[in-house]
Amino acid sequence: MTLKKTALLCATAGIAGLGMSLAQAAEFEDYAHVVNVTPQIEQFNTPRQECRTEYETVEQRPVRQERSAGGSILGGIAGGILGAQVGNGNGRTAAAAVGAITGAIVGDRMENGDNGPQQPIYENRPVRECRTIDHWEQRTSGYAVTYEYQHRSYTTVMPYDPGTRLKLQVSLTPRI
Repeated sequence: MTLKKTALLCATAGIAGLGMSLAQAAEFEDYAHVVNVTPQIEQFNTPRQECRTEYETVEQRPVRQERSAGGSILGGIAGGILGAQVGNGNGRTAAAAVGAITGAIVGDRMENGDNGPQQPIYENRPVRECRTIDHWEQRTSGYAVTYEYQHRSYTTVMPYDPGTRLKLQVSLTPRI
């Protein structure tokens, strides 16, 4: 290569390098004046369940045992035989009938006991009642920050309160 070509190539490369550095963005840090900070508050619900146990009185019907007929039959036969021993003629027949009826009743009571109407039994039974209670809470989700920079006003949402000054990352890019 000749000296002229080398110089021309170096000059062209220098100008191109200068042009590229001019086209690149310039970045720096600066501070803006904070005009207003407003907390962004959100409400949220954390429902919880509240339970309690109360007691209710419940009537328990007594269980009736099944009646057996054996005592009535044997009592009726025995009563009829004993009644037939008393009296003469039609009186003997009437006495046998009354003895059979009375024997049947006595035999039934002996076999089955007095299974007549019984008193109800009451029992306290626990009943659990639950209900859902709303539990509202508030929390700060961020801060709406209004600031001024270069005589212009801007607003942004930040996760913290920046105070009276806001540090900015300023980036300048040329229009091409």
